[in-house]
Amino acid sequence: MAINKEHKEFYAVDMGSQGWHSPAGYPPEIQQTILAGHLDEDAKTGNRTRLLRFEPGIYTTVPFVHDYWEEVFLVSGDLIVGNDENGEGGEIFAPNTYACRPPGTPHGPFKSVNGCVLLEIHYYDQD
Repeated sequence: MAINKEHKEFYAVDMGSQGWHSPAGYPPEIQQTILAGHLDEDAKTGNRTRLLRFEPGIYTTVPFVHDYWEEVFLVSGDLIVGNDENGEGGEIFAPNTYACRPPGTPHGPFKSVNGCVLLEIHYYDQD
């Protein structure tokens, strides 16, 4: 089965507030904008490419686990992985770092001291 996404040529991505929203289960200081595709988590189909940004100082308190593949590239800023429930500790990552996670892999919690932007690609296994 092919991965279907809409055809889009180069266009300016609004890095302001237009088109950005907090995904379900995320604090309001973490927002996404979908660049292409659609992921249907109920039907377990599809794919999406998104930008995810953290405002400075925000952190999550529990690991994330989902049933789709996730590829993540840290575009800008800092990202700390594995902090505790108070936002302390964890491993610091700088821009130009990458992760690829199979379905069911716990990851996080996450924190950003100065804010960051991540490019993420999510998809389900294709039969």
